[in-house]
Amino acid sequence: MSMFMGWIPGSIGETSTLMALVGAVILVATGVASWKIIVGGFGGAYIMGLVMNAFAGEGMDVNQFMAMPAHYHLVMGGLAFGVVFMATDPVSAAQTELGKWIYGILIGVLTVIIRVTNPAYPEGIMLAVLFMNVVAPLIDHYVVKANKTRRLQRATV
Repeated sequence: MSMFMGWIPGSIGETSTLMALVGAVILVATGVASWKIIVGGFGGAYIMGLVMNAFAGEGMDVNQFMAMPAHYHLVMGGLAFGVVFMATDPVSAAQTELGKWIYGILIGVLTVIIRVTNPAYPEGIMLAVLFMNVVAPLIDHYVVKANKTRRLQRATV
């Protein structure tokens, strides 16, 4: 609860998940941000946190970030700030509806993978957003290509 409310020290803007969610409501209500990217980002991080918990292992060699409960990934660090304010940038994010889901989910998944596998880089949201900004046009390309292929198969010419 302390991490959710922002009562712990950290960089400005990233400590209070509650305030990031208030910002998300404002951005979605004004039409600036896509709720699909936000929900996909949180969902991808949570699912990847559960996967990491399943492979955490036992004994002395356990990675403490893998053993951490999945919901901690949602409230610690800058995940909420990054998903709400950086990933939803309308210029660099995916533009297709399915592409927004894929883009958001992969940002969440990559964030947790980066946090868990690289102890020297505990905050992976910025790197995940940068990677996915590079891949966003490719996601849109293949979503549009799949739509065209599906429509051409339905057409009887």
